[in-house]
This record gives sequence, C-alpha cells and structure tokens, in this order.
Amino acid sequence: MTFDVTIPVLNEEATLEQQVLILHGFIKKHFPTEGQWRIVIADNGSKDRTFEIAKSLQKKHPEIVPLTVPRKGVGLALKHSWGLSKADIVGYMDLDLATDLPHFLEAYDAIANKNYDLVYATRLHPKSKVVGRTLKREITSRAFNLILKTYLNVGFSDGMCGFKWLKRERYPQLHEGGAVSDGWFFSTELLTVAEWQGLKMLELPVKWTDDVSSSRVKIGPLAKQYLAAMKVLKGKKVAVR
Repeated sequence: MTFDVTIPVLNEEATLEQQVLILHGFIKKHFPTEGQWRIVIADNGSKDRTFEIAKSLQKKHPEIVPLTVPRKGVGLALKHSWGLSKADIVGYMDLDLATDLPHFLEAYDAIANKNYDLVYATRLHPKSKVVGRTLKREITSRAFNLILKTYLNVGFSDGMCGFKWLKRERYPQLHEGGAVSDGWFFSTELLTVAEWQGLKMLELPVKWTDDVSSSRVKIGPLAKQYLAAMKVLKGKKVAVR
C-alpha cells in the first residue's frame, strides 16, 4: 500500500533538514520501492527559511514534498495534505520524531495486513514508555483524557498523541462526521468520530521522548480551546441522533 507521511511545521529552519532526513532514511530502508511513499512537509506560514529548506530537500529527494497551507493550524495542515493525497494510507507525526520510528512499521502492518482502519499511538498505556516528560505535562494529559473519555463517552486512552494513521478512504467520512478542527483538537476529533462510527481501531503503546524545550504549546489557552471544542463535537453527535 502507498502512504503519505505529513509533518506540519511552523518556523522550523533550525531542525527541519536534520529531522526530515532521519525520517527519510528510515522509511527508504524499510520501503525501498520507488513511488510507494512520500513525506509531505506542510508549512503553516513560516516566516523563516523553513519552506526554502523544504524545497531544497525535494531537489535531492523527490519523495519529499513541500506543501503550503493557507493559514496556521495543525488540523488545517493535515486536512489540506490528506485532501490532496492519492495514497492508500495517510497519517502524521511531529517533526521532533518523539514517537520511536520503528512504531511506524507496526502501524503500517496493522493497516496494510491486518485491515485496521485507523492506528493511533498512546503514551498512557501501561506498556508505553515515556522519556523526559514533566510531571505537570503528565498530570495535565491524564486529566484531559479522563475528561474527554467521560464527556464524549469514548474508550481510547490518549487523544492528543501526535502519531496517527488511517486508510485514506476513511478520511471523508471522518471529516463529515465531525473531524473538522483547524487546530490541535483535530487529532482528537479523528479518534472520537472513528470510535462513534465503529471503525476498526488499534491503540499502539509506544516509546515517546518528550522534547519540552521545543514545545510551543501553552497548556492554559489550549485547555480552554479543547473544552470548547469538546462541547461542539458532542453537539454534533446529538444532532446526528
């Protein structure tokens, strides 16, 4: 099966080339067939040399595709990329490659060979290993996911982890079902709507290395956005009924 790996970026000139080449080398080693895969660098309006670097990478490696996103937003970047994709599998990971790359092989196998519709990583599974995560972020993550599971009546353990993969043919129905956010909540909407729709989902325990130094996430404002988005999403489920 063909696949597109989308990496949303914003002002990442310092680490873009290094991280993308690490990912490129890993994928090429395990998937040597020409034309089977692409790495899509979805630029959310960077003001530095991010997009210029992405274009230079494409000149050396045609599998790397720079993509300009109309406005800022992780969800918007993914929707824009996946909406243009022709691959069998679409998904994304963060530029810091926090999820150990060998887990991608597990995700691919689950969709390509075991007929899962969607695979998502979790940092909160007993078998997961999390490195470098602060106590504050750990407590916040667990609290948010508990609220999420209770309020939206879902069973997945980690809605926020930046490592998700799905059959592209399933994306339109997830989008129509409520996975529409332009921001970070899009990642959680995907899982919520997929579970509501009864898709075959695999929760993947992973080794995750938290890069707190590069995080731009502000917990307070993000929590307010998430709570508001949860209310809207629940309203859509009620409306469908």
